[in-house]
Amino acid sequence: MPFSYEAGIIVLVALSFDFVNGFHDAANSIATVVSTRVLHPRLAVAWAAFWNFVAFAVFGTAVAKVVGSGIIDISLVETQADGYNVILAALIGAITFDLITWYFGLPTSSSHALAGGLVGAALVYGGSDMLVASGITKIAVFIVISPILGFCLGVVTMNIATFFGKLYTRGKPGRLSKANGAFRRLQLVSAAAYSLGHGANDAQKTMGIIAAVLLIDSGQAAGGELNITLPIVLSAHTAIALGTLSGGWRIVHTLGSKLTKLHPIGGFAAESSAAITLFATAHAGIPVSTTHTITGSIIGVGTTRRFSAVRWGLTGRVLYAWILTIPGSAAIAALAYEVLRVVPAEFAATIGIVAAASMGLLFLARRRKATHATAVFAPP
Repeated sequence: MPFSYEAGIIVLVALSFDFVNGFHDAANSIATVVSTRVLHPRLAVAWAAFWNFVAFAVFGTAVAKVVGSGIIDISLVETQADGYNVILAALIGAITFDLITWYFGLPTSSSHALAGGLVGAALVYGGSDMLVASGITKIAVFIVISPILGFCLGVVTMNIATFFGKLYTRGKPGRLSKANGAFRRLQLVSAAAYSLGHGANDAQKTMGIIAAVLLIDSGQAAGGELNITLPIVLSAHTAIALGTLSGGWRIVHTLGSKLTKLHPIGGFAAESSAAITLFATAHAGIPVSTTHTITGSIIGVGTTRRFSAVRWGLTGRVLYAWILTIPGSAAIAALAYEVLRVVPAEFAATIGIVAAASMGLLFLARRRKATHATAVFAPP
């Protein structure tokens, strides 16, 4: 179905968010496989990007429907222009917050930034009546549950992997290095599984936004139903895969080597634990943070060696960033909505600013890529 120029612009911004999500959250997929030296960074991002893309063939679109209609009630928008402004302001809030936290190397949640953006823009436009309490509650509950579940599964999986590692190397010299050699190969599987879960979860959030925009554009926001078509699915997965290929080296360094030191056996345990969590939540249609999940898993793996193996000071900084994500992105989105009420209908100025900021920061990432990759590979 053809759509208007304004809707097309917002769809492009949504895909830009998906791209930013990809390079912001690329670290989630590859941090452990890079820090354990299983793959070179360039090969790691290509591996992750491939599995991000093919996730559409494995999982449904339950998460997309929750994001598209389960956070704010788009049926309450009075005009198409109002609906466009709410969605665009939400995306600007999410993209801006993602870029800020990426610049400081903090692994925050793109999912929660998007949810916060939707909440902030909707509150300014229509007040609390615009909010869908059940969907927001579900997201809020899993802000706590997903990292705890990742942590617990990380502890359990690491102990199981250690047990089988000892069986594999019993009576052989150099047991640790032999076990890690086996888990280096297995980590390719666990990294693929995690990337599959990441694509299934995070790409679907953009699908939900695009479907909501097209529903508003059709004039059926009040009584229509979200339709997640194949072109929407393919475009969202393509954007997140391309973003992943661009890399997120600052956050790779934080997740892969700063929180705790990882060996291949630990990387396998962390990725497997996070993948299990993401598969379950994607199947249930629960939008969770892939960042929170993998961070919890890495911390859980680290504590199996000893409690002090985790750098709790840095972990505290990450937790503060998590707490600020929803209110921070909501505040930016609220401000963006007020700006969009007075800018020209084409939104050219706003789109130009967002595009320029995104490309500028991406250029900085490219220039610093070698430095951060070297830091990850630095000898212990």
